Order: sequence, then C-alpha cells, then structure tokens
Amino acid sequence: MLPDVWFALLLTLLAGLSTAIGGAIGVCGRSDSTRLLSLGLGFSAGVMVHVSFVEILPKGRDQLAAAFGEKPGNWYTLLAFFGGVAVIAVIDRLVPAAINPHEPGSVQDERRRRALMQTGVLTAIALAVHNFPEGFATFISGLQDPGVALAVAVAIAIHNIPEGLAVALPVHQATGSRRRGFWAATASGLAEPAGAVIGWLLLTPWFSPALLGVVFAGVAGVMVFISIDELLPTAEEYGEHHTSMYGFIAGMAVMAVSLLLFL
Repeated sequence: MLPDVWFALLLTLLAGLSTAIGGAIGVCGRSDSTRLLSLGLGFSAGVMVHVSFVEILPKGRDQLAAAFGEKPGNWYTLLAFFGGVAVIAVIDRLVPAAINPHEPGSVQDERRRRALMQTGVLTAIALAVHNFPEGFATFISGLQDPGVALAVAVAIAIHNIPEGLAVALPVHQATGSRRRGFWAATASGLAEPAGAVIGWLLLTPWFSPALLGVVFAGVAGVMVFISIDELLPTAEEYGEHHTSMYGFIAGMAVMAVSLLLFL
C-alpha cells in the first residue's frame, strides 16, 4: 500500500507544480509592456472561463445529479455556482486595496498596480481552491488505477500551465518582481498535493459525490467571476481591447485542446 501512496502523491505533486511552468512564462516578458499585459490577462480569462463551463461545472453537476437525482442536482448546481460567485465577491471586497508600491509613481500608476496585485491575489485564491479537490481526485485515482491516474495527472499538468500564467502575470506587472510572480504561481499549484494529503488523512470518511459536486460548481462560479470582474476589465483599462480579446480566444482554444487530448 505504501508504494502506491508515494506514487499517487508524486503524480499529484508533479501535476500541481506545473503551475510553475506557467509562472515562468508569465514573468518572461517586460513588466511595463501594456500589450503583453492585455494579451496575457485576456488569455488567462479565456482559460478560466472555458475550463469553468466545459469541465468544472459539468463535473459538479454530474456529481450532484448522482447524489440527488437529475432535477434536484441541476438546482443544487445552480445554487453552488452562484454561491461561489457570492463568496468571491465578498473576498473581493475584503482584499485590502492599499498595497504599498515599491517605487514612487503617479496616482494612476499606483492605482493600476494595486488593481493588478488584487487581481493576482484573487486569481491565486480561486485556483488554489480549485486545485485542492483536483489534487485529492488525482491522488485517489493514483491509489485505485495508476494507468488512469497518469493520464489524469498529465491532463491536469497541461491545463495548470496557463493557470500558473494567470497568477504570475498580474503579480509580475504589479510589483515588477519576476521572483514574486513566479513563486505566487508555484504556490497556487501546491494546493494540489496539500489537497491530496489533507483529503487522505481527514476528509476520506466524509467525502461524497454531493460534497465534491458543490465544491466543483462553486469553484466554477469563483473563476467566472474573477475572469469577468478582474481579468478582462484590467486588460481593457490598458487600452488594448482587441489584443485582450485575441488573448481571450487563444486562452479558450489552448484549454480546449488540453482537455480534448485526454478524453
């Protein structure tokens, strides 16, 4: 049993840490490039919207339908989705707006840096919450069927790369620090092995399709809200409307391909 546990944990860790690859990509460009910022934030929004509506929300609906039946499951999915929206809206209000910039600048520049930093923080929170049950699911798959678990881990690793970019890019742009952007992205991915360990030790007796369905549907709501309320408006603020839209479509396309590869 113990070798199986280590194998499952290693798979989960590697899948989670692939956010570091996205983080590295996100900090490679210039921190003052508005075109790159608009493109990257649009890309990140496309990734999050597509994965929310195509993968996470249907997965939550399936789990809730299995637990409560088709029609009640649909209603619970709806409630969980908008519950996730409500939760992240409250968090949005609670995240401190006054973040001290490291360099002096104009009031407009300072406001933009604060907005970008808040975007990065909220995105990291949303992805960490999303990655927590995802890590537990990967870990359980590794214990039950190593072949299936390998495919699941690779699929998660691929779509964690643009998720890491979604965290790193705004943090890098806000602070000018490549290190902070990279480590913020990496930390969001560590929620997966954390979810595996905590889930295995504490949650297994209570883990159910109903709980998993609520978590997935709620996370979908969180990610859609962040995309619409934070990522796209910030991209628009920099005056690169078409660039951000091209990034949005590209993000959806990349995530769509990464999911189809492992169907």
